[in-house]
Amino acid sequence: MLFGTVRRRCRAYDCRLATVPLHEFVAVHRDAIIADCRAKAETRSGRSRAEGPTDHGVPLFLDQLILALCLRQESNVEIGRTARMHGHDLLVHGFTVAQVVKDYGDVCQSISDLALDLGAAISTEDFRRLNCCLDDAIAAAVTAYGLELNQSTLDRATASESERLGMFAHEVRNLTLTATLAFEVLESGRVGTAGSTAALLGHSLMGIRRLVTGTLADARLTNNIQNRERLLVSEFIAGLEPGARLEANDKDITLIVPSVEQGLVIHADRQVLGAVVGNLLQNAFKFTRPRTTVTLRVQGSTERVLIEVLDECGGLPEGNINDLFRAFEQRGVDRTGLGLGLAFSRRGVEANGGRICARNLPHHHGCAFSIDLPRVPSAKCCDDVAVR
Repeated sequence: MLFGTVRRRCRAYDCRLATVPLHEFVAVHRDAIIADCRAKAETRSGRSRAEGPTDHGVPLFLDQLILALCLRQESNVEIGRTARMHGHDLLVHGFTVAQVVKDYGDVCQSISDLALDLGAAISTEDFRRLNCCLDDAIAAAVTAYGLELNQSTLDRATASESERLGMFAHEVRNLTLTATLAFEVLESGRVGTAGSTAALLGHSLMGIRRLVTGTLADARLTNNIQNRERLLVSEFIAGLEPGARLEANDKDITLIVPSVEQGLVIHADRQVLGAVVGNLLQNAFKFTRPRTTVTLRVQGSTERVLIEVLDECGGLPEGNINDLFRAFEQRGVDRTGLGLGLAFSRRGVEANGGRICARNLPHHHGCAFSIDLPRVPSAKCCDDVAVR
């Protein structure tokens, strides 16, 4: 038996007589736990982990776990940092994202098996801390794996339709797989529903929703399929607000939506315009600073309606701001998504008879994206306004 060789080491203290602090237990049996985890991983993949990544996986996690347990912490920043490096290593060496999750699941299983084999009693509180650390490590490693996989797909892409479709399929596949794995971890009961893995599930589902909504709207534009109708702007904004507020809360951002003047009506394709505003909000949530605000506001004049998204990102980069509306142009270090959002937004707004522009706010505070649309004259918008 793998753990038979470590029985003698355990005799230094009689772990059958009292509860053993988990940090001491892991420190004494670190090598055996690593060996057992490696054996499990090699059995699954059929590949020797000597051929692949080891430095950023289980060994470092165990060292950081010992420290977290000694300090009675739920986790620490180093666990997330090295887990992201482990996710990168596995991607580079051709391992699957499922193996990322299972690598960390092996740690819990190996510790539990060894404790049972040696008759060691581990406190419930120590196991709870172990699961919290595993939760953070799994979420960080899977996120890093998915981001790098998406980035490698993006770097190889061009603007051709076939490649855009392939990129969409890759991103949906990756997000769906991440969501499925996160759900499986939650369903197993190893981690709680309020931790990092649950948050990762939420991120993935919101990402899928954005991709599907944007792609359907883009397909309508590409194929010149439009269903322009008279929209009451207050009702249109009210329909977007709940989903936007959920995403803002998830990013620790406050969404401000001032009341919309009653009687403002535009003539637009609801699905396309909704995708455009949703894309601008998504960009704002991505690039603005945490614990700040994003504002979705509407202003009306006698002839025009202005829908604006204002953030606190610190301002747009120097240069021609209009370059942001080119396909595959992305700003910032977070390069998730297809890079087509602002290019689609311009097409979507122009197809609805409007224009879109961006500007920096004063004092490097943030930036504003504005959608300028013709207003339907009030004399023409009485009984035939489409309100759904």
